[in-house]
Amino acid sequence: MNILISNDDGYRAPGIEALARAMRRFGRVTIVAPDHNHSGASNSLTLNRPLTVEHMQGTDLYVLSGTPSDCVHVALTGLLDEKPDLVVSGINCGANMGDDTMYSGTVAAAIEGYLFGVPSIAFSQIDKGWAELESAAKVASAVVERFIERRDAEIEAGKTADEPVLLNVNIPNMPFESLRGILGTRLGRRSSAEPVIAEMSPRGFPIYWLGAAGKPIDAAEGTDFWATSHGYVSVTPLQVDLTSFKQVEAASRWVGGAFAAQADL
Repeated sequence: MNILISNDDGYRAPGIEALARAMRRFGRVTIVAPDHNHSGASNSLTLNRPLTVEHMQGTDLYVLSGTPSDCVHVALTGLLDEKPDLVVSGINCGANMGDDTMYSGTVAAAIEGYLFGVPSIAFSQIDKGWAELESAAKVASAVVERFIERRDAEIEAGKTADEPVLLNVNIPNMPFESLRGILGTRLGRRSSAEPVIAEMSPRGFPIYWLGAAGKPIDAAEGTDFWATSHGYVSVTPLQVDLTSFKQVEAASRWVGGAFAAQADL
């Protein structure tokens, strides 16, 4: 099995090293990771300059001068000799739950793999510091093992999935033995972010730091916030279609007469 690994914390991050160690038991691992931290990069691609890739001699690591999405995109469109069987991203230092998924470079790397038809899983450990990183790595190993078992069973039964899996996994920062299990969840919601922090630069002009993320406002049972706060690993299946289907008909009515109204001016 060929596994592509990326992240948004950068190639030196302990999280990606732990994830790579956990994945090597399943087959060949290739790491394509950013040259520095790209937290909050979302799905951005670098279009205004060329990207450089440095292969660390004697390793399975490639360091790319771009975003997490760049890393997976370049890997799947020319860098790798063959298409991987799985893309995994992480292990992120901090949660990617609820609205976080819209901004997360960790989740974006997995989405990029999904867009190219490769099953993809993003792994994040809630709270900062990777205090229980090996616990998170054990969870990642268990999730991937189950994915492989399911894939092999479907192949044996002659079944093919309509589309690749895209999972967002958030892991409580606690010893593996203390985890209560794994739950399938939906995304919760956060409130709006805190106000920006305004300061004056040493040169006398205003600068702004983005405020902290908002507190959860939908952490009901069944959400990723609820699961992790109660000691469970959260596994949320994601989709990339942002269409609000319940509003399509209303939007059609609302804009339907727009051209006619302009013609009357």
